[in-house]
Amino acid sequence: MSANRQRTLGGGGQHVLDYLKRMQAENPAFFYAVQGDSDHSAGNIFWADAACRMNYSYFGDTVTFNTTYRTGGYRVPFASFTGVNHHGQPVLFGCALILNESESTFTWLFQTWLQAMSGCCPISITTDPDQVIQVAVTQVLPETRHRFCKWGIFRETQEKLADIYQSHPTFETEFKKCINESETIDEFESSWESLLGRYYVMNNEWLQSMYSARQQWVPVYMRDTFFGEISVTDKSGGNLFFDGHLTAMTTIQMLIKQYEKAVASWHDKELKADYDTTNTTPVLKTPSPMEKQAGNLYTRRIFMKFQEELVETLANPATKVDDSGTITTYRVAKFGHDHKARTVSFNSFEMKASCSCQMFEYSGIICRHVLAVFRAKNVLTLPSQYVLKRWTRNAKTGAAVDERASDLPNNTQESLNVRYNNLRQEAIKYVEEGAKSIHIYNVAMDALREAASKLAAAKNQSSGPTHGSTLSNGASQELHAAEGTQTQTYRSADMKEKKIQEMTAELENINHRSEVYRSNLLAVLKDIEEQKLKLSVKVQNARLSLKE
Repeated sequence: MSANRQRTLGGGGQHVLDYLKRMQAENPAFFYAVQGDSDHSAGNIFWADAACRMNYSYFGDTVTFNTTYRTGGYRVPFASFTGVNHHGQPVLFGCALILNESESTFTWLFQTWLQAMSGCCPISITTDPDQVIQVAVTQVLPETRHRFCKWGIFRETQEKLADIYQSHPTFETEFKKCINESETIDEFESSWESLLGRYYVMNNEWLQSMYSARQQWVPVYMRDTFFGEISVTDKSGGNLFFDGHLTAMTTIQMLIKQYEKAVASWHDKELKADYDTTNTTPVLKTPSPMEKQAGNLYTRRIFMKFQEELVETLANPATKVDDSGTITTYRVAKFGHDHKARTVSFNSFEMKASCSCQMFEYSGIICRHVLAVFRAKNVLTLPSQYVLKRWTRNAKTGAAVDERASDLPNNTQESLNVRYNNLRQEAIKYVEEGAKSIHIYNVAMDALREAASKLAAAKNQSSGPTHGSTLSNGASQELHAAEGTQTQTYRSADMKEKKIQEMTAELENINHRSEVYRSNLLAVLKDIEEQKLKLSVKVQNARLSLKE
């Protein structure tokens, strides 16, 4: 594939731009940028809505940049930045339409995306194995651990070795087993050499090139870095967020509608997972206080993964092999699998443990080997350093960024974004809590009116003008951000006051509707109980008549 391949969007490109402009006008945290011609007819496009930017502030530690369109014969050159939320579900961090696949394009894209994310670099990023993308990542994210998507490599391997796959049906299974199930570097090296020897492919150029790049895609080499994977089957490089919504046949005219469907679908799935976590009780399998603690801390899916590791400690005893005072070393192995033993170092003073499997470093969930040592040392609850907030049910509570006036000048792009996102997130939680009952609703409304009054007083006392924020344009690009228009839109204090009043009225209307829905639901439940009672009486009468 040519690195400078040029695509066009045709008439659909203007449809996308019109949508982005409309979204920007409706939401001051919506961000989009265009690189290319002044009339935008052949420019690369990036956008991220407020939810993308807020989610990144909570779950932006690991990112996947997906460019499936490059290999799947897609009609629309659509790329996405995604991550993993606290339920292990894919979460969106931004989207792009890439018309020119040059090094400068991907460099611009990563720079623009990073700017939209307030300049916060992720710990790790996964991309397709592409030299042009690799150069851009190295330039823009030099401190971020870059991993090639192994599923992309599996796909390319199948294409490059089509003859071998056809003549040796078992090769694919053994190849993937070598990659996915090797637990140590030595085990991988031995397995790889044995595999190539059995199938007589030692001199295959593709496999040689993949072996040379092994430290960027084989899991056993990456386990010292957080990637948020909680099982070997996690397709972190796959385009899971848009799976089933965007296909090779999707046209540019259909793109926005399918994009919005995907966003709405995953939002609903997250809400359902939130509900299940909050309103159902996890089934405990042991009498361990640690298991009960984890059930109260983690989201349901993450708890089940932790529970799986905890139960496995029963079959993985810890044996002390060295004790040098503060540091004690243990050997942990499953019964009958001594050749796969793991080494755990435990610091009793700091209550810290490190395991050679590096599961905690890689996934953020503590492994069975460390838990076995905790069991041997009678550690009854999880030390706080082994509970990542990003996996807990409270992952999205509190302000994403604890910003003070001294941290960021109030005329910067980042500061305006952070302030808006923090206020928006707190307001959403306020509405959810305030609608739970009439009493709480009345308290919430009183507090909101008091807050509006204090806000108006604070604005009147302000000595200086309110500073807006704009994005500075690059030398060869044109950026569009909502903040550029906010200076003019909200310059007038009267207009600000009017906006507050409108939002207050809208909140009151929403709360009123919520109370109506609540009343209707209670009425339905009451009717169900009455019908249940009547049915119970009928059943009892039927039983009595049968006895007679």
